Amino acid sequence: MIEFLSDEAALAAIAAAATVDALQAGLAARGHASLIGTGGRSPAPVYDALRDANLDWGRVTVSLSDDRFLPVTSPDSNERLVRERLLQGRASAATFLPLYANVPTPEAAAEIAEPLVRALAPFDMLFLGMGEDGHIASLIPGSPVMEAGLDPAGDGFVIGIPAGVGSPPVARISLTLPALLQARATLVLIRGEVKREIVENGSGLPVHALIKQAKAPLRVLWAP
Repeated sequence: MIEFLSDEAALAAIAAAATVDALQAGLAARGHASLIGTGGRSPAPVYDALRDANLDWGRVTVSLSDDRFLPVTSPDSNERLVRERLLQGRASAATFLPLYANVPTPEAAAEIAEPLVRALAPFDMLFLGMGEDGHIASLIPGSPVMEAGLDPAGDGFVIGIPAGVGSPPVARISLTLPALLQARATLVLIRGEVKREIVENGSGLPVHALIKQAKAPLRVLWAP
């Protein structure tokens, strides 16, 4: 299930190569391609490896699996990470579709993003990280909307999450499981023994709902 890699550099190289292949396939087949990124520590080196890839970035749309309900000026913004680490060099020509919007609530931001994300699906590549509580995107154990977000029969693609869960415990906007399952290819990027143990031996957490589904192709890349 898990592909074990020697270090962060190896994980970044494998993930970047798989992403270039997926985006090139999308460009060849449909004339455009989409990449759904994620926040956290693991994807940043992948973004560094991708941003000067020889792709027609002007025909690529980049978005996020989730974001904190914070402006891009915040150091906790996933959008900020993507803009600073991926949307540079050649990749600066890509179109970015934010989940955050300057509106009163995360639910209102989700309503704005919903039709845009739906129009982008199916995605050519999806990156996901995983927390040490087993969460993916911002589908976090203890959240009052986690069950709705993980419902494979749910109608919505984007959901607002009230403050009080996660680290930091701020309000968030997240793709739902039905949206995540729209990906043509998914890479779950994890590091460390705790996360390996969760994936290999755990059950009942959000990440396991993704791993156990049979609709969307999935690779789990691990490094120490």
